[in-house]
Amino acid sequence: MTTSSPSSSSPRILAIDVLRGVTIAFMILVNDPGDWSHVYAQLDHATWNGWTLTDLVFPTFLFLVGASIVFSLDARIRRGNCRKTLTGHIFLRALKIFALKMALTIVPYFHMTHLRIYGVLTRIALCYLIGGLILLATRSPRILASITAAILATYWALLRFAPIPGIGRPVRDAPFMDMNLNLAAWLDRVLNDLLQRTIHTGVLYEHTRDPEGLLSTLPAVATVLLGALAALWLKQHFATPTKARSGLLLAGIVSFAAGLAWNPWFPINKNLWTSSYVLMAAGWALVGLGLFYWLIDVKRLHETRLGHWLTEPFLIFGSNAITAYATSAILVKTMAYFKVHDGDKLVSTSAWIYDHVFARNVSTYNTSLAYAIAFVAICFIPNWLLYRKKVFLKL
Repeated sequence: MTTSSPSSSSPRILAIDVLRGVTIAFMILVNDPGDWSHVYAQLDHATWNGWTLTDLVFPTFLFLVGASIVFSLDARIRRGNCRKTLTGHIFLRALKIFALKMALTIVPYFHMTHLRIYGVLTRIALCYLIGGLILLATRSPRILASITAAILATYWALLRFAPIPGIGRPVRDAPFMDMNLNLAAWLDRVLNDLLQRTIHTGVLYEHTRDPEGLLSTLPAVATVLLGALAALWLKQHFATPTKARSGLLLAGIVSFAAGLAWNPWFPINKNLWTSSYVLMAAGWALVGLGLFYWLIDVKRLHETRLGHWLTEPFLIFGSNAITAYATSAILVKTMAYFKVHDGDKLVSTSAWIYDHVFARNVSTYNTSLAYAIAFVAICFIPNWLLYRKKVFLKL
């Protein structure tokens, strides 16, 4: 892990950092309620088909990964990095993200036979690797759009028509997009069994399937490429910010509408990262980036007193997003590991804090949300200290 500060020689879109900060703060918020039995519907994932605000968080982050790759590659190329060096950097960074994921997974119990290989950071690592290599090979918007369309169409065809070993054909022999009787879930089980037999570890988040499984990483790469296309559009229209904003907003509306239009035939589903979900979520991300770009990079909202107060926390979160995510994971594990006495029983530190500070009388949706907000604030502190010292941790 290295420390650095943003290079003044590289064009930097502050809207990307701020939107990333909003995304990571919301991710921590929805991951850490005080009481999982009291969570507002929009602050939890849809059970299967359908979507909530929470379901927009991860695709927005991956969308911004794609946008950031474009500007990062440009900066490195200007510094004289050759293709071989850039390829090595992409592989190394993906490996570091995956290593961080495994470190966060294994601590503090070190149960080597029950390590979840999949996960949020694993998906980020794979999508960064594949997306980065594609963008290193080409940054032609036409080619990238074609690759994205091919990925989305191929994924739909696989889930809709490919026979599932031991189950049969979708629709004919099993309901289309059944929770467990689909190609993605089958592949998750096969690979997990292989891991258990070979390296004696592996577990699936949902036991029979995993929301960050291998096959559904394919359309997640399309999310990254859509973010890259947005960044290329911004680069092309730096001199005409009104056109840049309008293009993003229009593309967002079209993408969102396309996702909704595809929904009846290929339902919006975060667990399977369906192609309709990719388009719908990208629509939100495009609109969000367009609005943030106009307000921050063009209108300089953050330079006003009120605007500074509104945007600075998210800029701080967004400048060290992986640090914020890792901080939240470490804090959750630490509070779960250390037990305290509560009457005649031992409870986790987090449970004691929630019961005695936030829900002293009764647990409600509001007390659960208040705990989550306080947790986000605690996770903000390390990022704030790093930002004050102009330290930006990069894997």
